[in-house]
Amino acid sequence: MSVYTGPGRASYLGYLDEQYRRALAEVPALTGPASADPHERRMREVCYLFLTRHLPTLLDRKDRMSMALGLEVWVPFCDHRLIEYVFGTPWAHKTFDGREKSLLRAATADLLPLPVVQRVKSAYPAIQDPTYDRMLRTRFTELLNDRNAAVAPLLSVDRSHELLDATDNLRGLEHILTLQDFLTDYNVSLTI
Repeated sequence: MSVYTGPGRASYLGYLDEQYRRALAEVPALTGPASADPHERRMREVCYLFLTRHLPTLLDRKDRMSMALGLEVWVPFCDHRLIEYVFGTPWAHKTFDGREKSLLRAATADLLPLPVVQRVKSAYPAIQDPTYDRMLRTRFTELLNDRNAAVAPLLSVDRSHELLDATDNLRGLEHILTLQDFLTDYNVSLTI
């Protein structure tokens, strides 16, 4: 059994800060004229952290979800050669027209229908089924009523009710329920 017994929030925030600094230290240096621009440097950091920290989680989820249903999903834009090329491209070129994915839009403009090229980027994954929202709210309500829940020491009751009452975005509920499942599945207890 794992037990977090740090002195509390300050220790946890210190740990997060240390991990963040370590991750930033990995970012390959920006060279050339763009290296003088703080915005270019920051966007390079953000892109690197996305590619090395967040994208693997998304790809793992994609693999698990698709293979559970016997599907094979290809991600052609994740080819390492394309990633390396685009990563080295200055942010100003990636957003030359003031929109996300400017290079991709320009590269495919003559290959795809205009509505596809101009479509606004949507978050991944988007759950459209209303029963999913009800399931999240039901599970979260049960979690709030369980004083022995593994995640309980981390929850603010007032903030939790605000999340539960939100109508437009249930990602906070998803994150808390995922953390609860992790703590339960791996028998982790928190002492704060």
